[in-house]
Amino acid sequence: MVKYDNLVEILKNRAINQKNDISYTFLNKSCEIKNSLTYQELHQKASKIAAYLQHLDKKGMRVLLLYPPGLEFIAAFFGCLYAGCIAVPIYPPRRNHKLSRLEAIVKDAEASVALTTKELLTNIENTFREHPKLEKLHLVASDNITTLAMDSWDEPNINRETLAFIQYTSGSTGNPKGVMVSHGNLLYNEKMLEIAFENTNKTIYVSWLPLFHDMGLIGNILQSVYVGVPCYLLSPLAFIQNPSRWLQAISLYGATVSGAPNFAYDLCIEKISPEERATLDLSSWQVAFNGAEPVRAETLERFVDTFESCGFRKEAFYPCYGMAEATLFISGGLKTADPVIRSLESKAMEQNLAIPVADDDKNPRKIVSCGKTWLDHKIVIVNPESLTLCPPNQIGEIWVSGSSITLGYWNKPLETETVFNAYTADTKEGPFLRTGDLGFYSDGELFVTGRKKDVIIIRGRNHYPQDLEFTVQNSHPALEFALGAAFTVEVESLERLIIVQEVKRSYLRQIDPTEVIGKICQAITREHELQVDGVFLLKTNSIPKTSSGKIQRYACKKGYLEGNLNVVAYWSNNILQQNQKTTLKSLDKTEAKNEIILT
Repeated sequence: MVKYDNLVEILKNRAINQKNDISYTFLNKSCEIKNSLTYQELHQKASKIAAYLQHLDKKGMRVLLLYPPGLEFIAAFFGCLYAGCIAVPIYPPRRNHKLSRLEAIVKDAEASVALTTKELLTNIENTFREHPKLEKLHLVASDNITTLAMDSWDEPNINRETLAFIQYTSGSTGNPKGVMVSHGNLLYNEKMLEIAFENTNKTIYVSWLPLFHDMGLIGNILQSVYVGVPCYLLSPLAFIQNPSRWLQAISLYGATVSGAPNFAYDLCIEKISPEERATLDLSSWQVAFNGAEPVRAETLERFVDTFESCGFRKEAFYPCYGMAEATLFISGGLKTADPVIRSLESKAMEQNLAIPVADDDKNPRKIVSCGKTWLDHKIVIVNPESLTLCPPNQIGEIWVSGSSITLGYWNKPLETETVFNAYTADTKEGPFLRTGDLGFYSDGELFVTGRKKDVIIIRGRNHYPQDLEFTVQNSHPALEFALGAAFTVEVESLERLIIVQEVKRSYLRQIDPTEVIGKICQAITREHELQVDGVFLLKTNSIPKTSSGKIQRYACKKGYLEGNLNVVAYWSNNILQQNQKTTLKSLDKTEAKNEIILT
């Protein structure tokens, strides 16, 4: 099916047969071309970096890639592959940010070399001098490598089983773990994406997603070179600062494929003005993939309503499901089909049942399908306790098998055995990857309902935190979309519901905490029949997130317990006040403006 054995062969082929074609173009904040690379130029840069790494004579060494958004990262990534080294992409250290995650990755990967740009080199060197765990790293600016000729590069002896790179998980549910991705994993996943998206030589990509993360790297960068088509790139910051830049780039360069997590579509709805919409032409957009977090039916509907006048078509939406442990892509729908949405009984979902909604149900749950499996991938739904297959209408853990399932976690044999080598107790099928996600199958469609670890259980009923968070964020206009977390703490032997939620910057000076917190509590009680025990309103851009923008619920809970959330105002009921005195005392030190008591 795939004629190549590794990614090096693919880029070499492009450099010969499409040498003058533009592979990647990086755009500035005005969506104008800042710089670009042809396939031949990329091959030359990668060869030069590879020659340097081979000169160090450490084949198979782990090489950190500490790059800002830009084309140098792409050259360095391929340079590692060309050298037979193992790339470890990670965001470069930022000023005034803790380096504990970086230190943990360096230790776990046993990395000895780090590549970066000459622009960042001095700052990184100065930062690392203050951290003994990092100062021994051999730092190299890849755009300074000039001493070794390209023709000194020796093509490494690699095949489909060779480890290509280590993808450290985002840490949305715990400490980051290094996922070992082989060349074979990558080639198979890229073939799946090509078929599922129906990519051709006419395909054009636009992306603002982080290059060091699986969706940005595998779904955009590597898919573009795999198919041999152009890819236009924006920095993530350019998008966050002004979401209209994403859609402007799609409009300007006629992109056919572009996507992001669900929150990005919400931002476009909220932040792009009618005047900006009037300048957009989204008629070229054929695949608007939506993944990496729960896909919301409401978001799809609102986005179509908002941007249909710009030429956007509902059938362009492509909900999908994937994760680093499966390389990236696990399931997705048909390119030309509308998203499949099911309305389910909320009460039944609380008991892990997927029952079609009755006509008189006043509060149905809309669940978006993440499509079907492709090629040799197989999905089963398993009871996470008994490890037996679930009947069709039962929600259980999603297990996956196939050629994209990666080699396991770096230096973690026990966790690899548990997560990557699961067998069903009744049918003895396996091995499967245990995703940790919950969902169900219906008519050949996969519906993802949430993460097993994040499910909130109160009085024997299951509640998905993303549903509670969605209710909160729609309860008052002062609240930022997709920037909140719901979790529980145990007090007096009962689980107590806590909400933390960011406030929009424009409301910080004029917020009425009593009104906002009251609206949150009322909405949660009305929609979910739950009592809220504490609400903490946070300053803009302060909620804990992963490098890919996902909310870290466990970090929010830890911040609450340790009292270091950046709070604007808070309220908690008498039970929490009596039992969480330490937390409340430390919260006072954050200079919270108000303590609100609601009755």
